[in-house]
Order: sequence, then structure tokens, then C-alpha cells
Amino acid sequence: MDRQPPVLLHLASNLKRLRQAAGISQEVLATRSGVSRRMLVAIEAGDSNVSLQTLDKIAAVLGVLLPDLIVAPATVGQPTLAWRGEKPGSEAHLLETAPATRLAEMWAWSLAPGEHYQSGPDPAGWHEMVAVIAGTLTIEFDHGPVTLAAGKSTAYRSDRAFAFVNKGTEPVRFIRNVVM
Repeated sequence: MDRQPPVLLHLASNLKRLRQAAGISQEVLATRSGVSRRMLVAIEAGDSNVSLQTLDKIAAVLGVLLPDLIVAPATVGQPTLAWRGEKPGSEAHLLETAPATRLAEMWAWSLAPGEHYQSGPDPAGWHEMVAVIAGTLTIEFDHGPVTLAAGKSTAYRSDRAFAFVNKGTEPVRFIRNVVM
């Protein structure tokens, strides 16, 4: 198995993990996807090069996207640094994504005292939810600011410009969900 291309090894472990998480057997997955049980056994063993069409059928039954089957397991659930502010300790990490109308994203943010992040408007229909974990966050909208202390949350349409601001003397940490 060590000689197989890495993507086949990722596919093998991801398929088994996702199938088991869905609580279905290889036989049930085979029936629902139209892929033979023999092929599924070979995929989970890392012994089969499989077509994208077959992977699409399997992903559909499992309720996942194709990348979920082939991404390296070590990267699943690992935060991805996507933004770093000017002040040390200010950063945003993409934690997870999930299908929504188009996509949902979960971010872990931290802003050092005095840090400011300006966001442009998103397309119509996008929304955000913010939950403050520590510190006090101010979200500046054109209609006025919203200030959230630790333990507080808010949801809003994000089809307008806004800014995240830490006006306090302590770092602020918050979770930001973007739903498209």
C-alpha cells in the first residue's frame, strides 16, 4: 500500500471514515451508489484507481463533496490561516466548510487591542453569525455599531460593508460563520 499514489491512500481512509460516520455498511453504500461492493472494498484498501464519476456517486450517497473523499486526512479539521492583522495576535483561521445553498464557512478570529478589519459587501443573500468568546468586539455597520461582549452573538446580512474592531485593551476572540 505504501507504493500507491498518496491520493489513493487518502481516499481509502476518508471513504472508510465517512462511510462509518454515516452508519452504513459497504453493502448499503454499494446498493445506493450503484458501485459494486468489490470496488468499494478495493477503494477502502487503497488498491483501486477509481473514476471521478464513481467518486461522485459515492460522495452523493454519503452526503459529502468530492474533495471530502480525496483531501489528506491530516488536513481535515486543521485551521487554515487566511488573514493576519497589523498587530500581533490578530488573525483569522478558516476552521471548516460545509455545503449550504452554496457553502458555509466557520472562522476563528482574534483581534489585538486597536486592531481593525474592514470587510467589503458580499453578494446578496449572504449572511454571517458572530459569537464572541473573549473580550469585546465592535462591528461597525453603516447604520451604527453593534458591541458584543464575551458570550454574546449576532447574525446579520453581509451584503453591505462592515468592520470588526477591537476598541478594548484586551484581545478579542470570536467565531464567525459565513453562509452563502
